[in-house]
Amino acid sequence: MTQRTESSLPDVLDTGHAAGAVAGGRTYEVRTFGCQMNVHDSERLSGLLEDAGYVRAPAGDTADVIVLNTCAVRENADNKLYGNLGHLAPTKAERAGMQIAVGGCLAQKDKGEIVRRAPWVDVVFGTHNIGSLPVLLERARVLGEAQVEIKDYLETFPSTLPSRRESPYAAWVAISVGCNNTCTFCIVPALRGREKDRRPGDVLAEVQALVDEGVLEVTLLGQNVNAYGVEFGDRFAFGKLLRSCGGIDGLERVRFTSPHPRDFTDDVIAAMAETPNVMHQLHMPLQSGSDSVLKSMRRSYRQGRYLDIVRKVREAMPDAAITTDIIVGFPGETEADFEQTLHVVREARFAGAFTFQYSKRPGTPAADMDGQVPKAVVQERYERLVELVEETAWAENRALVGREVEVLVAEGEGRKDAATRRLSGRAPDNRLVHFTPVGAVPVGAVADDVQGTIRPGDLVRVAVTYAAPHHLVADGPVLGVRRTRAGDLWAASRKGSGGSGETPATASEATGRPAPVLLGMPSLRA
Repeated sequence: MTQRTESSLPDVLDTGHAAGAVAGGRTYEVRTFGCQMNVHDSERLSGLLEDAGYVRAPAGDTADVIVLNTCAVRENADNKLYGNLGHLAPTKAERAGMQIAVGGCLAQKDKGEIVRRAPWVDVVFGTHNIGSLPVLLERARVLGEAQVEIKDYLETFPSTLPSRRESPYAAWVAISVGCNNTCTFCIVPALRGREKDRRPGDVLAEVQALVDEGVLEVTLLGQNVNAYGVEFGDRFAFGKLLRSCGGIDGLERVRFTSPHPRDFTDDVIAAMAETPNVMHQLHMPLQSGSDSVLKSMRRSYRQGRYLDIVRKVREAMPDAAITTDIIVGFPGETEADFEQTLHVVREARFAGAFTFQYSKRPGTPAADMDGQVPKAVVQERYERLVELVEETAWAENRALVGREVEVLVAEGEGRKDAATRRLSGRAPDNRLVHFTPVGAVPVGAVADDVQGTIRPGDLVRVAVTYAAPHHLVADGPVLGVRRTRAGDLWAASRKGSGGSGETPATASEATGRPAPVLLGMPSLRA
């Protein structure tokens, strides 16, 4: 296959309608790698494909079109992509008409290099033009040539595109895209561009539309979500947006990710504390506890500033669960620097953390810095950090034993639910709770056992009986059940897939589709 430029293509293929007219009945699969923004983009890619006439492939089937939505943040991102492409090559060779598309941050970075290394790829598109996917697929099919289209500017704000959400009860809402920061370890600004903000009215209109569809929980997304408003000159816009979400009837839970400590203002803390449906949960990246490392990272805050935010959040919301991101082994990090990171973990009492061993990313300033830390040293520090974070998170969770919590029942959260006969969901602070669904009957029900009356999307009250570092267990009786319209929608979709519409199961069991990506609590990982 050879690469073609946009200007050399027939005009007849310039519209999504043309692509949709031919797609009829072809199946698709979207595979997502990376952050929440990629998950959000994948929902849009699925919506675009279905709008163009494609049908989601049943679980276990090989799709006619496979889309890889890539990440470029970690060192092994390239290996993941080309490993996946290598596995797909023989399948495509045996399956006439199959197409492979690559999008996301790695596509934006590597551009035409992807089809050079994997010439069986049909389409490469970037972070700024995800709306072009159906047309590019049709061009590649008609012309028999790979289509590579990378834009250097945002073509269409993703939230204006069709969407296929995985959950009837929870949704992502992007309020901005791009990043104006210049962290020396991060390649995202080069791939996502400078920050672009949506107008508050557009954001609130989307949230209202989601609630009208039965959504109970929204998570506001941005690369630095609390920098929202920079484009239209209002540094207090994010706090105002949180308060406005509080006025939307039927919206039970509002979350946001991920804020930058530099932009964290007192009015946001006040909005979190004073707006009933804004959850007392904060995921705020630390990266390092050392002032000298933070300076080298070009992070515009220091340890004292970070801990001051944590202190103010806890004063305003004593029950807040705070999670973070931490990088171990950044170039130049000494043992004394690392000890400062451990100090912040102890002081902040994190409920969980994403922990990473530093990896070079070509094109970032940090990749060429002196003082690269030996792998063995990084590994040893990483293990000590994980041990401390787990110990701290476990202590925070044990303090909740005996407390009543309201759980939004989820689908696909508990890996062992089928074996333990438990259901799972998220508490208001986003902690994962596994509970035994017996003992209470909702209003209007006649059964003695509530197993069949609790659906994903419903809300239950339970008392915590056991705590682990990464989850809570409630094995006592269910104290109350609140059935919701989101639960009704889940039951309707279950019936549509041939199920009974009542007893929850894993996502694949319930719908015949792969387990959805849910709005989850950060966990410990390398």
